Amino acid sequence: MGKRKFWMNDQEAIMGIVMVLLIIGTINVFSSSFVLGENMYNSPYFFLLRHGINLAVGMGAFLFAYKLNYHYWRKGIILLVVSTFALLVLVLFIGPVINGAKRWILLPFAQIQPAEIAKIVAIFLEAAYISSCIGRGVYSSILSRQFFLILVMAALIEKEPDGTTAAIVVGIPVLLLLIANVQKAGKIFLLAAGPVVTALVCYIQPYRMARIQVLLNPWSHAENEGYQIVQSLSAIGSGGFWGVGLGMGVSKYQYLPEAHTDFAFAVFCQENGFLGALAVFLLFAAFAYYGARIANAATDAFGQILAIGMTFLIVVQGVMNLLMVGGWFPVVGVPLPFISYGGTSLMVSLLSVGILVNIGKHSHPAKRLVISEPPEEVRTALHLVK
Repeated sequence: MGKRKFWMNDQEAIMGIVMVLLIIGTINVFSSSFVLGENMYNSPYFFLLRHGINLAVGMGAFLFAYKLNYHYWRKGIILLVVSTFALLVLVLFIGPVINGAKRWILLPFAQIQPAEIAKIVAIFLEAAYISSCIGRGVYSSILSRQFFLILVMAALIEKEPDGTTAAIVVGIPVLLLLIANVQKAGKIFLLAAGPVVTALVCYIQPYRMARIQVLLNPWSHAENEGYQIVQSLSAIGSGGFWGVGLGMGVSKYQYLPEAHTDFAFAVFCQENGFLGALAVFLLFAAFAYYGARIANAATDAFGQILAIGMTFLIVVQGVMNLLMVGGWFPVVGVPLPFISYGGTSLMVSLLSVGILVNIGKHSHPAKRLVISEPPEEVRTALHLVK
């Protein structure tokens, strides 16, 4: 008899992990928001009900992507890009100003955040380009039309302003280029460009540098720039090993801003302690592991790059949020996938999971692809051309 497996396959593992995260997230959304809901809307269930609607729509997006062969995304990429650009421009004209930014398009039944959609469209663009280069046996370039379109999308998002999302829209395609068939000089350029661009942005927008400086000693800025980090660390520390119990955390009582969105994990740690936090860490680590396995088993380059991109989309945002809440990363507007309250973010996350699982459905574990270099004969030809 063969060794008994907990999961039947990698895609089942991904779905199981996400299901557990969604259950944790739904409980945490209610626990972290019922005080705010009661104070602002006279209903402790206000945010929970809206989360339920967002979750239902998100599950619909997941099922759609789960059933749709992932190659159709490539065929419809022009429509996706045009629609995304239209929404990114439209939000700058008709989006309401909320907390000093225009990021949402309000509809009678919902609100859409176009920047969240741009994250997944950027991955489609770069995956299509890289896989095309691999299919033709040539190196990928950082000076492609696809990457230019991604930069324009990021510029429109920065105009809202939403610098963090703009960085993700550019950053994940850059990660895909770094692990794909880009020449060594291109990889060095990409790695060097990151710190240079960060320094330039901090110089142009000094408040971003102030956020970085706060990390060195947030308690010295506890009354202003460091307030959120201090309150977050206090919430985490007060949870101890076991936590204070579900619904018993006090940080949500107006102490911790954005307790149900960006800093939802701090409330979770306070109420569930070190053990609960460790469980969430392990779930995201397992997601990364099984996502990598699906990518490695994909039967074509587009599926492989796309699977890596969808895995990065979830894991990178998760890592950024966890580091931010723990005081190791500047305070930025990055939600924790499946845990934080957020409409478009949750829907896009579930859509990306559906795409990842669909790639797994069409994969073949015995067939492995190598995307780091072009074939030997192509490398020889390129060397001769040089």
